[in-house]
Amino acid sequence: MSDIRTRALACRDAAPAIAMLDADARRALLRDMAAAVDAHARAILDANAKDMAGAADKGVQGAMLDRLKLDASRVAAIANAVREVANLPDVVGQVTRREIRPNGLAIERVRIPLGVVAMIYEARPNVTADAAALCMKAGNAVILRGGSEALHSNLAIAAALHEAMDRHGVPREVLTIMDDLSREAMVQLLQLSDIVDLAIPRGGEGLIRFVTEHARVPVIKHYKGVCHLYVDRDADPDVAMDLLLDGKTTRTGVCNALETLLVHQDIAPSFLPRAAEALRAKGVELRGDEASRALAGDMKPATEDDYAAEFLDLILAVRVVDSLDDAIAHIRRYGSDHTEVIATRNETTAAQFVHALRSAVIMVNASSRFSDGGELGLGAEIGISTTRLHAYGPMGAESLTIERFVVRGEGQVRHPESRTG
Repeated sequence: MSDIRTRALACRDAAPAIAMLDADARRALLRDMAAAVDAHARAILDANAKDMAGAADKGVQGAMLDRLKLDASRVAAIANAVREVANLPDVVGQVTRREIRPNGLAIERVRIPLGVVAMIYEARPNVTADAAALCMKAGNAVILRGGSEALHSNLAIAAALHEAMDRHGVPREVLTIMDDLSREAMVQLLQLSDIVDLAIPRGGEGLIRFVTEHARVPVIKHYKGVCHLYVDRDADPDVAMDLLLDGKTTRTGVCNALETLLVHQDIAPSFLPRAAEALRAKGVELRGDEASRALAGDMKPATEDDYAAEFLDLILAVRVVDSLDDAIAHIRRYGSDHTEVIATRNETTAAQFVHALRSAVIMVNASSRFSDGGELGLGAEIGISTTRLHAYGPMGAESLTIERFVVRGEGQVRHPESRTG
């Protein structure tokens, strides 16, 4: 039996230990896990320094390096995210629907854990704690397979979490972290359909494709974020400018950053030159269509690939559109079903935008940067699903449960002739 299968079996066998804890016990465990991250902050930062040095030696730069880097405030944020998950209402055992049938049967829909979740991710040490906390909040065991570039950071965070689990008598196998980071080991994990209940890949397009192509277990994809801001003819220009700068320039290496700006032709002559000046002052390179370049000079021509790109950098694609319908058609063609934003004071236009698009998150006069589990009240997120299954958009603890039927009766049978009395 391979080591991957042996460890996955041990994780599955340990899963009942977390599933059977009551809400208060799980909450206390997660709070202690958050405290352990705080207590081991120095060790986590030292481990991250090793990863950063190794990444620099390999020539890693840009968005991946930004996602990999930890500092004191980011480690504190990791602990706070675990604490927020701990304080959320419990979802395990929650009755979401109850009705009495004409035959007297009480029918309930009840939330239960998925079982074993395999989390596969790149260059994001915070995911180690977020995924562990969310899975365990929902009563699941979790197998973590991080990227090689973050190995030391991930192991240090997991060591802190395991210390807290030890104090609560929860087997370490409930949180299994893989140290064999080869592609062969990942394929073995993804094919354990008799052990693993769900795989969630979170990373670049290459990783998502690899997982999807090789998995025999269900997969929920956290695909790329080609996020759009549409500035409507009825937009408040100041609000639109705030949404643009916050969405594009505050942190470029994240999936909820803006990648394309669409501007209605009626407001473009006044808005685009001002927007271009503000963006260039922040170091943003602009790539636009002919109409955009005519209004705001020093803009490179945009290609078809630019409009479909997740730049994760200080680069923005720009296009002037003739109408709301034109903007919607553009997003449908080039978008990735992640997050779309409209700036408008027209409620009818906003409603049309919301109903015409099927992306996981739609923002009306709010920044794309709010497309985040923590900002949306989930405490943290294990990913942002762009797969239209039971979970869509930012996934919190509730998305890591399923609903089953519980039927309560008083001896009812479907076929009266089967009665013995």
